[in-house]
Amino acid sequence: MIIVNKWVLIKTTTPLFFLLAQLLIAVLMFVLTSALGLFKITLQLNWDVCTGLWPMIALNVIGLSANNYCLKYVDASFYQIARGLILPLTVILSLIFLKASRPSIRVLAACAVVTAGFFVGVFLDGAPNSSPNAGTTTSMLGIVFGLVSSLTTASHAIVIKRSLTLVNGDAIELAWYSNVLSSIVLIPIIWLVGESKGIIELATSPIYADGELSILGRFLWGSLVTGMVGWLLSIAGVLSIKITSPITHMISSAVRGILQSAMGVWVFGDIITTGRGTSILVILTGSMYYTWVKNEEVLQQREREQQRQGQAPLVRQPEEASALVFDAGGRESREDGDIERGYDLGESRHRRSRSNVGAAIPLEEVRTPDIRTEHLFGREK
Repeated sequence: MIIVNKWVLIKTTTPLFFLLAQLLIAVLMFVLTSALGLFKITLQLNWDVCTGLWPMIALNVIGLSANNYCLKYVDASFYQIARGLILPLTVILSLIFLKASRPSIRVLAACAVVTAGFFVGVFLDGAPNSSPNAGTTTSMLGIVFGLVSSLTTASHAIVIKRSLTLVNGDAIELAWYSNVLSSIVLIPIIWLVGESKGIIELATSPIYADGELSILGRFLWGSLVTGMVGWLLSIAGVLSIKITSPITHMISSAVRGILQSAMGVWVFGDIITTGRGTSILVILTGSMYYTWVKNEEVLQQREREQQRQGQAPLVRQPEEASALVFDAGGRESREDGDIERGYDLGESRHRRSRSNVGAAIPLEEVRTPDIRTEHLFGREK
């Protein structure tokens, strides 16, 4: 999808209108698949859901717009380097907003490697313009848009996690709302940034010129392909975040993007300088190391849970001699340091006290509660 986007953005002067076309095609795909019964979505939008989703929609529009502008001002092979801070930003934002557990030293090391790879690409890449047909350069403007894209993409993954609750956890419904509302919000923005003139020129140009696709032809074919692929990715992205974690989703996206950027060398003739190649290698290394570390941490957590489950039956031993101690009101007495974890035995809850085993209790101070034997020794089957 990155390659097709770059193929269109090389020529067009309307990156936001191109984004709108992609979103509208995705909306049409949702309507079509709903009519065919492939997906079940609510075509009539709920106002309360729309207002609740505004943070996600704002981040979606800003992030997608920054993506297109970044790709327009940098080479395809540099695009993912410009967006190389997605992983560390996602880890930081997950810790702040999702109250995630504190990352381990190895996770922080992986983030440090990825961050180093970003700065290697920014400061050591010396290609002035690697693609003669692109007419673009690896400019600071493109890097700035890349940073904005990284921040909004990381934030978007976290907001999606929370937004799922507004649609009862339905990932397809959330993707539907996201595409529709983003399209609506984007229309006035296109007018505000002054793309109206470029849209008129695009609409009045022929599809073919001199036997080749014109700007309009590229725009139409690119919108169709990327719109359909974007529709699939919007569903896959929400599902990925729903069933995994935002960080796992972002790392998979980052690795995929870097591999796609490598195709720019073959399609557009991009030159991979020493700095650019080193940057891609370092980012990929840090990303793969992060994936390995998270997998190891998950396995260790499962082992600890299995050990706790294996030890649980050893704690509950009904054969142990114990005494039930009650106060005068029939309630369990609670003496600090003596009361162990109790069992839920049905209607009555009892606490054991080792310190009171065999202790003499005046009979007149004890009112025996109504305890049936099956509560103590188990119901007869």
